Amino acid sequence: MTRPHGYARYRLDGCRCYTCGWAVAQYNDAREHSMRRGTWQPYVDAEPVRVHVRNLQDCGMGLRTVAARAGVDRQRLQAVLNGRPERGTPPQQQVRPALAAAVLAVEPALDNLAPNTPISPLGTRRRAHALVAVGWPQHHLAVHLGMSPSNFGTMLKREHVLVRRALAVRAMYNALWRADPAEHGASLGGMARARAYAADRGWAPPGAWDDDTIDDPDAWPDWTGQCGTVEGFWAHRYITAPACQPCRDAFNADGRKRSAQSPKKAG
Repeated sequence: MTRPHGYARYRLDGCRCYTCGWAVAQYNDAREHSMRRGTWQPYVDAEPVRVHVRNLQDCGMGLRTVAARAGVDRQRLQAVLNGRPERGTPPQQQVRPALAAAVLAVEPALDNLAPNTPISPLGTRRRAHALVAVGWPQHHLAVHLGMSPSNFGTMLKREHVLVRRALAVRAMYNALWRADPAEHGASLGGMARARAYAADRGWAPPGAWDDDTIDDPDAWPDWTGQCGTVEGFWAHRYITAPACQPCRDAFNADGRKRSAQSPKKAG
């Protein structure tokens, strides 16, 4: 992972671009002012770094991977987490700002996890379902991944999927979501059956997802561009697709509001 330009990249990666140089100049200027005021602190609290590393480990990242992504020595992170038992020293209470900035910049992104780490299958399922929704037969997708159709179907039903498989499905999705299945050997009948199969199960097509929401468990597909509104509810009728839950909720809420606002008939 490439660090963003700034103080940490200047110190740890040796980048001497204008942005990194400016960040260091600002840092040095602030340090000099703090030293003149007697408020200079060359170290920062290590606890946020310690908590962040443990959170990354809970997500499946090993300490070696965290250190490599941050560009720091693994033993330095071990000292922050556990101290140095061979020296009889406890976990570090303070660290250099550059180390803190570098470690805190590491995120538990899919590309940072070990290949055999089990993760939620949600994003993998949504991508596969979206491809079927635009006409990709499942056996074509299985062949693309080097899998048998039965294993492909089983993968989509499991409670977890391995990172390496999730990455493969993500790459397949990025390559195929705008491609024509017919140009890759799918028959018209097979494409029609795939679309019907997806429609029967309410699988959303790629156009209903954004790259930054397709892995979000709290996100819903935006089928109409207005989902979550009354207009979206009626737009579902126009595209002959069942209304999604946010649209049904909006429609029902609007109905309750209209009922509350309507004048009551005299008894």
